[in-house]
Order: sequence, then C-alpha cells, then structure tokens
Amino acid sequence: MNKLWITTLLWAFSFSLIGEFLAGQVDGYLAVFSRMILALIVFIPFMKVKQVSNILRLKLSAIGAIQLGLMYLFFYHSFLFLSVPEVLLFTIFTPVYVAMLDELLSQGRLSTKWLLPVVFAVAGAGVIRFQPLNDGFIVGFLLVQAANACFACGQVFYKRLVIPKHVAQHNIFGWFFVGATIISACSVMLFANWQRLPSSSLQWGIVIWLGIGASGLGYFLWNSGAKQVNTGQLAVMNNVLIPAGLLVNLLFWQHNIDWLRFTVGSLLIMIGFLISLRKKDYILLR
Repeated sequence: MNKLWITTLLWAFSFSLIGEFLAGQVDGYLAVFSRMILALIVFIPFMKVKQVSNILRLKLSAIGAIQLGLMYLFFYHSFLFLSVPEVLLFTIFTPVYVAMLDELLSQGRLSTKWLLPVVFAVAGAGVIRFQPLNDGFIVGFLLVQAANACFACGQVFYKRLVIPKHVAQHNIFGWFFVGATIISACSVMLFANWQRLPSSSLQWGIVIWLGIGASGLGYFLWNSGAKQVNTGQLAVMNNVLIPAGLLVNLLFWQHNIDWLRFTVGSLLIMIGFLISLRKKDYILLR
C-alpha cells in the first residue's frame, strides 16, 4: 500500500507541473513518447535478458502497450471532443473497470464483491469533478472510457502476472516500457505536431522529470504495489489522485478549491478505501 500512496503523491505533483507548464504548449504525443523513452532508459541497466523467458517479455510489453501506449492514444484524442474539465470528470470511472476486470479474471464472472467501495470512490470523485457537459460529449466520453479501460487492464494484468521467484521486478520492468514506447512512437508518427516541442529549458526539465520520476519510478511503484493490495484498494486508489492533485495545486499554485465539494468527495473516497480494507483478495506475489 505504501507504494501506491507514494506514487499518488508523485503523480499529483507531476500532473500539476503538466497543467502549469506543458498543457496547451507542448504536444501531448511528443511529451508521452519522450517520457516512455526516458523511462525505458532508466530500466535498461537493470534488465537481465537471459533470466526472462520470451513469453514473459511479450506479456510485459503487451501490458505496457495497453496500460500506457493505447491509454494515452485514446486519452489525448478525447480532447478533440471534450473540454479539459469534461475529460477529468470522465476519468473517475477507472475503479469500475479495475474491479470488473479483476473479478472476470478471478471468478470468470462479474460479482458485487467490490461494488460498495467502488461506488463510494466514483461518487466521491464525481462530487469533486462534476462539470456541466456540452451537447456532443458522447464520442469524447467513449474515448475517455477506452483510456480508463486500458489503464485498468494494465494494472490488473500486471497484478495477476506470475513472475518467477528468482527474478526481481526491477530486472524485468523495462519490457513494460518497450511496449509503451512502441505504441507511443506510432502515435507520434501519426498525430504529433512537431511545431510544439518544448521551447524552454524549464519545459525540457519537466519532461525529463516526468520521464524519469513520474513514468519510470511512478509506474514501477504503482504496478508492483498493485500486487500487494486487494482489488478494492487498487480500484479506490485510482481516484485518490483527484483530491491529492487538487491539494498540490492549492499548495504550490494557489488554485481555488470548492471546499464543500472537495470535503464531501474526499470523505466518500476515504469511506470506500476503509471498506476495501475489510475485505481480502487473492494476490499474486512473486
């Protein structure tokens, strides 16, 4: 659980940097590709090719391609149809996909086992994020849900991935970024605006930090942490980032917060988290 909390704080700060210094100025596809390349470079020195089977390499690359590569492709396309607040609102449903997919993989069917904590997590995030919608939001909504589903699939697949006991996770995680880099490279070739590269040392510094810190360290901690918690906790933690990100924005950039909505929403998310602590789940440990 500590890994998920650390990553939440890491991502909350990183998302604020994106919003303040990159959003609307640096092309998203180029930023993502740069992040994936840098994250891959971080893990290359730790990769032990001979200790990892071809099947495991392929599985890890596929997980990275889905969780990051496809997720970002759908996510950035949604901005063609939605405003930023609408995109942020529709991301609150990720816990639903985490719980549903994990139950399908473990039980072969959907169940209500994690329904209560997920409902609280989604309701809390919805209270915080709700914004009026435009008339043509359906396509954008579907694109964001595709992104949510991809991110959820990657988490659940990695959580249930069997890793040999003699192999440390940091020795194989580079393959995760191999898959993510391939998909993000394809996205850059198809959709990137090369006129919107980082234009200052500050922007390049933030991109480097996002690649090494938020992506490299962040996704490793998040996915390895997913193996140490139950499904309900993992699902709820996906929405803890929302109040955490708002707090960082307040502390560092003095952005206004609707304190009533923030307090009510955060309490609902915390209730969902506390409920998840009372349930046990099958966890695959390496």
